[in-house]
Amino acid sequence: GVPFFSISGSEFIQMFVGVGASRVRDMFKTAKEASPCLLFIDEIDAVGRMRGAGVGGGSDEREQTLNQILSEMDGFQANEAVIVIAATNRPDVLDSALLRPGRFDRHVTVDRPTWKGRLDILKVHTRSKPLADNVDLEAIARKTIGMTGADLRNLANEAALMACRDNQSRIERKDFENAADRIIMGAKRDEVLTEVTKKQIAYHEAGHALVAWCQTEVEVPQKITIVPRGRAGGVTFFGFDEDRMHYGLSYFKADLASMMGGRAAEKLIYGQIFAGAESDLKQATRRA
Repeated sequence: GVPFFSISGSEFIQMFVGVGASRVRDMFKTAKEASPCLLFIDEIDAVGRMRGAGVGGGSDEREQTLNQILSEMDGFQANEAVIVIAATNRPDVLDSALLRPGRFDRHVTVDRPTWKGRLDILKVHTRSKPLADNVDLEAIARKTIGMTGADLRNLANEAALMACRDNQSRIERKDFENAADRIIMGAKRDEVLTEVTKKQIAYHEAGHALVAWCQTEVEVPQKITIVPRGRAGGVTFFGFDEDRMHYGLSYFKADLASMMGGRAAEKLIYGQIFAGAESDLKQATRRA
């Protein structure tokens, strides 16, 4: 029940010296007059970067603006109940003076959502969309590990587009699955593959899947496709266990083995290896 002011950090940065600092003064003056209130600064790293790192020494416009913010937020004055909240994707570049008690006391890390968070986000983004009875949002939330709110919004919109293309009145389960494939693995490429090439890709992907399936340490393959997507000719997509935090050496060895499964299958079937294993080798080398 209090006023809420919001401003972006980039709005303080100006070509003219002193404008940023005067804007900060005006902002805090307005906030104090309306106190108690909330003041939100988005992308604070635009002005809150470490001092001494910029060009132009101490007279840099950005540093003057930051100094003004620091003096306005100083914890020694009774600040008429103005609560300042700020957001950034780069906490590592912020000036240490900003993060001291009395200025920004609490640091809240907002990580990627867990499946419960993803379920709630999906409910928001599908609220105005007609869903078929076979759509299970919890199942989708559990499968879309690592997706942020923006990714899930994209997923819901992509599924709606696919339903429209098929002239459906409601969004089906298959639309969500196809949309997830498109986002995770890339869009389908319209390439006409020969039967020989299709067979080679199929053996390669089956090699990945079989080696992974036979090892208890790594996650089970969820989906295998020989439809060219993104930059890949075929993809074996593995599930993830998001409750697992620490991985041992045995996991990484099993993971490396499953990465090399496609190459091994080609050697076994055709007696030679193909250039298709190039990305596997790059990935495995990076992992090793």
